[in-house]
Amino acid sequence: MDLRKYKKFYFIGIKGVGMTMLAQFLHGLGRQVSGSDIADVFMTDQVLKKEGIRFRSSFDASLIPTDAVIIYSAAFNAENNEEMRFVEANKRNFDLPILNYAQAIGALFNSYKGIAVCGSHGKTTTTAWLGYVLRHLGVDASVLVGARVPQFKASAVRGKSEYFVAEADEYLDKLQYLLPQGIVLNNIDYDHPDFFKTHKSYYEVFARFTAKLKKNDFLVANVADAQVRKLLLTVKGKLVTYALASKLKSKIDVTLLGHSVRREDGWQYFQVNDFGEFKIQLFGDHNIENALAVLASAYALGLDPRNLKKALAGFKGTARRAELMGKYQGMPVYDDYGHHPTEVKATLKSFKESFPKRRLVAVFHPHTFTRTKALYKEFLTSFDEADVLGILEIYGSAREVQGGISSRDLISGLKAKGRKKPAKYLADFDDALSWLKKTLKPNDVLLLIGAGDIFRVGERLIKR
Repeated sequence: MDLRKYKKFYFIGIKGVGMTMLAQFLHGLGRQVSGSDIADVFMTDQVLKKEGIRFRSSFDASLIPTDAVIIYSAAFNAENNEEMRFVEANKRNFDLPILNYAQAIGALFNSYKGIAVCGSHGKTTTTAWLGYVLRHLGVDASVLVGARVPQFKASAVRGKSEYFVAEADEYLDKLQYLLPQGIVLNNIDYDHPDFFKTHKSYYEVFARFTAKLKKNDFLVANVADAQVRKLLLTVKGKLVTYALASKLKSKIDVTLLGHSVRREDGWQYFQVNDFGEFKIQLFGDHNIENALAVLASAYALGLDPRNLKKALAGFKGTARRAELMGKYQGMPVYDDYGHHPTEVKATLKSFKESFPKRRLVAVFHPHTFTRTKALYKEFLTSFDEADVLGILEIYGSAREVQGGISSRDLISGLKAKGRKKPAKYLADFDDALSWLKKTLKPNDVLLLIGAGDIFRVGERLIKR
């Protein structure tokens, strides 16, 4: 199925980040796009309005067009949504396809020469960065990213070439709908315990995905990751490897040389193989690793990494990834989407490296009860770099059973583990704002981190 041949689309749950991304892309192709969602205001409300995409902040089954392709969010079904009940009951009256979000992405992606960027961490940044670099070099690729990219002025851009770079999400096994001709695999680090009940089942979703590659396809793989290395033997396509640093004896196509990283005036400089020195604007070792993934992907496409230096340096990042929101009484306020212990740890480390003489105040908003419970021990080792820490009560998912653990348990665990630096439980946003106003000092840096709506704390703080 080629989604581009249809003229009219209706989205149930249009405010979801992925749904908005897809709606933007189709609207940009000149298609008629509309949709519905709940009344809550999200960051995507403004994006949809700016694009001129019509949507309702309510559900009404009587207003669903029967002459449109229906695309629905996985958050909604016939049990919890009246529009979905209507669609399920009247399928025979719909002449066009009815697709969930993952199926719709697959139908679009598979009609191009698709490059899927996947893995537990870094896929949003890597997808946007690769898309930016390719377009900068004249490869007019289409790009779909799970966050707004300021330099695209959107989360999706439409190109005229056959290439399509997309962020590919493993959650709910959405990878099953994609038929890639290239895969970029950053890492495999157990996550989404509400769906993947074991580490093995999480690993296998990536193993099945990479096994789809044919002889003329390619896999760009981070061989510093032990889990990624495990599945390489099953790959039939061309293999291009990269690593931040590695003691592996095998040849690595794109790797950091020795201890070549230096940080000056907000830039990170590093040496790559014999391709020379590169520089990037983004913080932290994890973003150097993302940069290597971009260079390796370009290399897999036949581009010379030495020609990518200017484009790599020009990329400024994506929304909610160490994004500067503004200042509060002269102090910088940053927002980051990190929600897995590995991500939290890496982000805090990058901020301490970038602001070594300033006190780092972090407020973390755990995302989902299942993740917090399953990765509890890992979370207790994630916050060492925060000089002052606040932890908000958990942001639950509508798809999980609520409760079973609290952020109070994280605070208790940190203290039992011997944390001497301040750590405070915060019941809600009002509590967080009150605490921050009492806690923040002139030379501090504030980092808000979490996959929920913690950015609202920053918005309120900056507004005040």
